[in-house]
Amino acid sequence: MGLSDRFRSERERLSLTQPRVAELTGVGKTTVINWEKGLSSPTAVQLSVLADAGLDVLYVITGQRVGGVTPAPTLTAEEATMLGYFRDAPKAVRRAALGALLGASSQNFEGSQQVFHKAPKGDIAGRDIVKGGGKR
Repeated sequence: MGLSDRFRSERERLSLTQPRVAELTGVGKTTVINWEKGLSSPTAVQLSVLADAGLDVLYVITGQRVGGVTPAPTLTAEEATMLGYFRDAPKAVRRAALGALLGASSQNFEGSQQVFHKAPKGDIAGRDIVKGGGKR
């Protein structure tokens, strides 16, 4: 995998569109397309701007990850918003939200009896939160 392929994979990992990369770096979309085709390469200044957006510059240039670890995918705007609300919510609301998500995805966990945590009395009807949304 060459520099152009690594650049594209990092852009996609960060969920950045080619027009957004062009906007961040002050170039046209065609220039970004040329970077991804290997016809040209971003400058150090442009890579620095993209590093601020989360791009692993070492990986793009050398193929080696910083610390040798592949970074986790970047959260979408929707996921970041949901996580923000979740973190700000009181404990009872977080547990209710978790219970709702587990219940909504019960077909994915059917038959499993793994308990995540015990809900306090009166929270989520005083039930344990179990994969599959069932009672224990």
